[in-house]
Amino acid sequence: MADVTCTRCGETRAGFEKPPIGVAGEAGARIVREICTVCWGDWLKQQTMLINHYGLNLMDPNARTFLSRNRTAYFFKEEAGEQVDTSKQGTIAW
Repeated sequence: MADVTCTRCGETRAGFEKPPIGVAGEAGARIVREICTVCWGDWLKQQTMLINHYGLNLMDPNARTFLSRNRTAYFFKEEAGEQVDTSKQGTIAW
């Protein structure tokens, strides 16, 4: 894997040889050029929180668009992304 200077964290770390699964076209090429694998792993955690928090159905094109916008905001700060309130994490009694 080639090293990249990550746009998100500013560190020079391992990058991708090909776009991650589920990211195609120019978005995938940009991630290969500008994002490290460590920040990608952090995004996967954030993406999981968004899916669970909003109860997203990934078969819905609107949900995929929502995640794509948030991925762009997360990595490149080009759009406003959603923030998940984790202040009550672990305090909900069922």
